[in-house]
Amino acid sequence: MAVSSRTPLLAFVSATTPTARAARASLEKRYGAVKPADADIIVALGGDGLMLQALHRNIKRQTPIYGMNLGTVGFLLNTYKETGLLQRLKRARQVTLTPLRMIAVNTRGKRHEVMAINEVSLLRSSRQTARIAVAVDGKKRLAELSCDGALVATPAGSTAYNLSAHGPILPLGAGLLALTPINAFRPRRWRGALLPRASKVELTILDPHKRPVAAAADSVEIPNVAKVTVTEATDIELTLLFDPEHDLEERILKEQFAP
Repeated sequence: MAVSSRTPLLAFVSATTPTARAARASLEKRYGAVKPADADIIVALGGDGLMLQALHRNIKRQTPIYGMNLGTVGFLLNTYKETGLLQRLKRARQVTLTPLRMIAVNTRGKRHEVMAINEVSLLRSSRQTARIAVAVDGKKRLAELSCDGALVATPAGSTAYNLSAHGPILPLGAGLLALTPINAFRPRRWRGALLPRASKVELTILDPHKRPVAAAADSVEIPNVAKVTVTEATDIELTLLFDPEHDLEERILKEQFAP
């Protein structure tokens, strides 16, 4: 871990549930607490949604985050236990995540830049099928994708929405992004693509006024987009800490063999 041998300064953040709030109060009393801006390590208490929030809020500071699951799935978190936290932090393994940078231009020409740890997704906003042109690194790959939407997922996010849309699971070290259609109508047999992590994906909405589409970077949604560009934000590195027995890379590998 990239901290000194002294006892690390800890900041605790929690979900709004009574259980998570009570755990936070107990941990702060036991270990002491500082503000996230002053912490060596941030401890997140909740589910995967809370962890994504903590990662987004920490993008500028890039402080290591250790999560403990007090939510439902907890894919990005460790098992909750109040005692032995300092020893667990000392033994923890680092996993570095690089988010996606979404640049979305809406139908009025306004530009939005948002980061995504899991995926950037486009979804139709009306009963009519979305029509999307797909280009990769400036070369048009699909003149028209008729679908409910499409998404670009990171390896860390490949087991989330991407997997539900029948996209591939990507090991953390694969150096790939997943481009996955959501209920593709035409080309009917197109199931998506695996792209090098350095790829620039451009998704242009065809007839955006008649067939409106919204774009989302994790939980941040931009309505009525005309064009969305997705690249890896190589200038940002986010560090997650995992107990050796809950290593994220091993979890992602296990998902490929889940019954």
